[in-house]
Amino acid sequence: MSIFRKLAWYFRLEWRRYLIGIIGLLLTAIVAIIPPRIIGNMVDGIHGQTMTGRLLALDLMWVTVAAVVQYGTRYIWRNAIWGGAAHLEQLLRNQLFSHFMQMDRVFYQKYRTGDLMAHATNDLEAIQRVAGGGILQFADAIITGGTTLIAMMALVNWRLTLLAILPFPLLALVSWYLGQKIHRAFGESQAAFSRLNNKAQESISGIKVIKALGQDDADVADFDQQVAHTININRRVNRLDSLFDPAITLIISISYVATIVLGGLFVTHQVITIGNLVSFISYLAMMVWPMFAVGMLFNTMERGNASYDRVMELLDQKTHIIDQTNGLQQRPKGTLAYHVAQFDYPDDAGASLQQVDFTLPAGHTLGIVGRVGAGKSTIMKLILREFDNYQGQIMFGGHDIKDYALDSYLPAIGYVPQESFLFSTNIFENIRFARPTATKAEVEAAAAKSDLAGQIAKLPAGYATEVG
Repeated sequence: MSIFRKLAWYFRLEWRRYLIGIIGLLLTAIVAIIPPRIIGNMVDGIHGQTMTGRLLALDLMWVTVAAVVQYGTRYIWRNAIWGGAAHLEQLLRNQLFSHFMQMDRVFYQKYRTGDLMAHATNDLEAIQRVAGGGILQFADAIITGGTTLIAMMALVNWRLTLLAILPFPLLALVSWYLGQKIHRAFGESQAAFSRLNNKAQESISGIKVIKALGQDDADVADFDQQVAHTININRRVNRLDSLFDPAITLIISISYVATIVLGGLFVTHQVITIGNLVSFISYLAMMVWPMFAVGMLFNTMERGNASYDRVMELLDQKTHIIDQTNGLQQRPKGTLAYHVAQFDYPDDAGASLQQVDFTLPAGHTLGIVGRVGAGKSTIMKLILREFDNYQGQIMFGGHDIKDYALDSYLPAIGYVPQESFLFSTNIFENIRFARPTATKAEVEAAAAKSDLAGQIAKLPAGYATEVG
């Protein structure tokens, strides 16, 4: 039940929605008791030759009314519970995406893109199933199982009921045992899916390099190996998962055998009527779903628990770039004074920068040259505040760059990286990505300044050409 405790913040937030859903489930369970009882009375009436056309019509009318009412109550609980689950998924998706947008380079060096995508898809779906199917299984097992059990004891025979439910404790034992194993196995399964997702993402992103270097076959072989490994892990999850249904079927079969044997004796000795036995068997059939729900509940909870822990691990990560809440709101301008004694990349053994000092007055240009890995790009990354864990100080306009609010500081910098990235939209929107309010004239002026206007003019759709 730990996953329900972890999601308690959401259930408190949406308590009205879930209360309506549970009331709908309760009404559905209460109304469901009526048809088996009416059918039992009909059987007794036919057996005792007391059934008339009027009584038959009346009984059929009540069965129809019960069916219509159940239709309405089922709509109520499905709309409330599944709607609540969808809302939780929406909240977590937005929260996770906003968290990704706030994280720094250190975070993205630690977590791979495919792994993050797996967290944002498979893991969130598993959590959503807890808030939907999990709540349904938990409430329905108690409500439907409880009301049906009361009906069996009160409307038929308590001794027959006790005998029929004797095998039920076995279900709790089997569910607990298999649930522990599924929790561990599903955690391994999700991790394997993350690795496979990351491999697919890297291969698709680097397809040009793979083909250019003739590594197609080697990459396919590596992918096949990871697929096989992932399937083997999932097979273990499926084997454990598949043990639930046979166990429940076996328990139900034992209950049916006990019911038929003892119920037959009760009918023979006139303790109950044959109609009572028919009603009892119908009620016992209604107990099948609550029993299956218990098995499914353990499965749903363990999967959701493993996924929730994985998502929370991401959300607990803190960015190393601190955006001052009361930082300088002015746009920086003036002299850039760069004084960095040492900078080490996270988890890197050696220093990437040492004793880098230069001053660049406004209006001047500085060219930095050096071999690959000398630290040219690293100098720029510190100016862009992709990393703040350096020894020294970088001043811009007389203020430490860490004292500026990021929204005021970063727009003052124009940066062309070594590896460009085009978003999946047209050229016009890509050019004004950093300033969505830029006018057509401003976009065209920027293209002309970048010596790109002539090439864009040759394209069939011009600035409306889709790229990325």
